[in-house]
Amino acid sequence: MENKFSLDFFNLDGKVAIVTGGNTGLGMAYAEALAKAGADLLVTTFDDNIKEVKEIVEGIGRKIVFVKGDLTKSECREEVISTCLKEYSKIDILVNNAGTIRRAPLLEYKESDWQAVMDINLNAVYHLSQKVAKLMVEQKSGKIINIASMLSFQGGKFVPPYTASKHGVAGLTKAFANELAVHNVQINAIAPGYIETANTAPIRADENRNKEILSRIPCERWGKVDDLMGTVVFLASKASDYINGHILAVDGGWLVR
Repeated sequence: MENKFSLDFFNLDGKVAIVTGGNTGLGMAYAEALAKAGADLLVTTFDDNIKEVKEIVEGIGRKIVFVKGDLTKSECREEVISTCLKEYSKIDILVNNAGTIRRAPLLEYKESDWQAVMDINLNAVYHLSQKVAKLMVEQKSGKIINIASMLSFQGGKFVPPYTASKHGVAGLTKAFANELAVHNVQINAIAPGYIETANTAPIRADENRNKEILSRIPCERWGKVDDLMGTVVFLASKASDYINGHILAVDGGWLVR
C-alpha cells in the first residue's frame, strides 16, 4: 500500500480559522502559529487591544479581522459567525481559547463568580461550537480545538468553577467528537501545563510556589508559548484527521509525575 503522507498535511493555505481571545497570551500564540501555517484569521477580543496580533499576522502576509464583544452573549456569537462568513465565506477551524479564572476559597466562593467563569469557559464554548459545527457538517469538514487544562484532570484549589468548567470542556470535546466524526469534523482539546505568560507571572515570582511547580515537572522548566504552537497547527491540519475526542496535554510531563 502506497504511503501518501507528506509535510503538506500540515499546510493550512486557504483555511480560515477563528481564535477566540486571540489577541493576548496563548491565544495570540495560537493565532500566530495558524497564520504561519497559512490560515487567514478572525480573532475575537473583549477589548481594543489588537495592535500586536494584527501586526504579527499581517507581517506574515495573512489576513486578520476582529470581532469585539462578550462571547457569553448570543448576539456576539452570531456576529462572529456572520462576520467570518462575510469576510471569508467559510469556517475551517475554531479554536475556543477565550476563558477566565477567579480564585477564592471554596467556602467563600461567590455565586456570581461561579456563574461568570462557567458562562465563558463552558457555556460559550458549547454554544459557539454548536453553531460552527452546523456549518462544518454542511461543508463536510472542519476542526474544532478546545482549550482544556491540567484541571481537566485534577481538582486544584481555590478555583471550583474553573475546575468544573475545564472538566466540562473535556467532556464536550468527547461528546462532540462522537456525533460529528461521521461528518469528517474533528474535535480535540489542548491541555496546557504551566506556561510562561503574563497570567502566570505572579506565580513564577513566588519563589516557594515556583520551586514547588518546577519540582513536579520532569523536564524541570516552565513551558513557553512556542511549545503550544506546533500542537495547534497539528490539530488544525490534515495530519490529525484520524484523531478525534482527544485531550492532548502539553505539560512537560506534569501529569505523569
